Amino acid sequence: MHWAALLTCILTVSLLNQVSSLECNYGETVTIPCNKGLVKAEEVSITQWKYDKGNILVKRAGQNATISDDVNYKTRVSLKDDFSLVITKLTMDDQRTFTCMFVESLGIQEFPVQLAIYKAPSPPQITKQATVMEIGKLATVAECRTEGANPAANITWFKNKAPLASDGTAIKISQAVDVDSVTKLSATTSKLEYAAVKEDANTKFTCRVQHARSADIESSPLNFTVNYPTEKVSLQVVSQGPFKEGDNVTLKCTADGNPPPSSYNFYIKGDKKTVENSNTYTLRNITRADTGEYTCSLVDREDMMDSAQITVDYLEVLLSSTGKINKKVGENFEITLDINGSGTMQTSWRKGNSKLEKEPKFDNLKYSDSGVYECVVSMGALKRTKAFELIVEGAPVIKSLIKKKGVGTMNKVLICVGEGSPKPIVQWSINGTNVDETAYVDGKITYSMTLVPKVNLTVSCTVSNDLGSDIKSINVSTFADDVTMDKQADMKQEQSEQTTMVVGIVVGLLVAALAVGLAYWLYLKKSRTGTWKTGEKEDGSAEESKKLEENQSQKADV
Repeated sequence: MHWAALLTCILTVSLLNQVSSLECNYGETVTIPCNKGLVKAEEVSITQWKYDKGNILVKRAGQNATISDDVNYKTRVSLKDDFSLVITKLTMDDQRTFTCMFVESLGIQEFPVQLAIYKAPSPPQITKQATVMEIGKLATVAECRTEGANPAANITWFKNKAPLASDGTAIKISQAVDVDSVTKLSATTSKLEYAAVKEDANTKFTCRVQHARSADIESSPLNFTVNYPTEKVSLQVVSQGPFKEGDNVTLKCTADGNPPPSSYNFYIKGDKKTVENSNTYTLRNITRADTGEYTCSLVDREDMMDSAQITVDYLEVLLSSTGKINKKVGENFEITLDINGSGTMQTSWRKGNSKLEKEPKFDNLKYSDSGVYECVVSMGALKRTKAFELIVEGAPVIKSLIKKKGVGTMNKVLICVGEGSPKPIVQWSINGTNVDETAYVDGKITYSMTLVPKVNLTVSCTVSNDLGSDIKSINVSTFADDVTMDKQADMKQEQSEQTTMVVGIVVGLLVAALAVGLAYWLYLKKSRTGTWKTGEKEDGSAEESKKLEENQSQKADV
């Protein structure tokens, strides 16, 4: 008894060790070899394929294979020349052991083959997805399901690409596997429950299907809204400063709750303004009086608020005189500038296109003081410009009236220079040619006229404007008289030159005599000085010295 039991166990082990395995895909066709394809057909008399529930087919030497009436395989099996079994349209029912048994000269041989059927799962399907989550409350995010797999697929949840694991409080993951009664394929369903936090507002959740016969398949990201109460209110000045009078300033109130409040209170200089379905309030055409602190709050919680400061810059410039200012030449005129601003200001003056070094001051007005004066005061982005036009007026005056000879001709050119404002007009007492005038600058203008006098005459120049007039006359001689007068002038000049020469000679002689006397006196002085130096007394008496001095005096008189 003991030896019989031992023999059965070995035989069983031996048979188990002979079982081959073969992996196949669901729905495909498989070829199962008999004895790994090493069967010699000429030595086999009978071949039979079977499984645990009965025979599938039998083939005798020299005959065709006979297929059994088994409904599972009657239409799906065939036998190849090397005795391999072909099964089409594999199902999960084919996941079993198939045995090839044949009879040969050595006896009966059996070769079992274990068939394993694999089926890749379907892509993940998201169901029961949440759209809104409340912070701190465990709730279902979604269910992830995959179907038609063998073996059953596994599902893993990810938050921002990091895998999630159940912790029993904030994260709970449950997974279930169902097997279809007809196809015998498995479906896996995984449910994620999660307690959201405020930072999950932009979190992305995904589920990933994992299976031995396919690559990992990941779902599209899941998004949901996280609701949480407001904890902080912020007031923002949307408009870009600095602000100046006349600007519009927009205030924006925001709350960190979700969903955000639809209405807010704005406190404008102490007055409460409730804004519905908006979070902004605009101050229009602000003035310096709008400088100050502004506040906003929730409508249902006025104690939750925030504030912001607004400063309105202003700049006022007042000029004592503007527009056109008419003054008389020689008068005094004072301009005053009054500036009021909220910051540091810079002032500059211009007259026309020229920059002035300082504020203009007018004492004893001149015509050249006329012009447009512009004052520019700037303070940061603010700029104010004030201007006035000064007009200095006066009755015209003739500054000069002269005559000149025309070049190489018998013409005379009369030049009359007038000054006054408004611009003077000229009137000559006679007619002439080439009547011309220069540009009118700083109240001055020059008129000229060319004429050929036939007789000696007197010509008058009259300049006038609305304030008065002035006249001057000049004598104009003919060309012949000019020649005679020139000769007389030459003779006078020659006589004057002769007289000057005689006077010069006399003066020269006097200078020479003085030089001789001075030299002799120096000589005598030097001689006496030499005697004093040696300590000797002078030769001669006092009378001789007196005579010597008288002689020197007489020479000097000559």
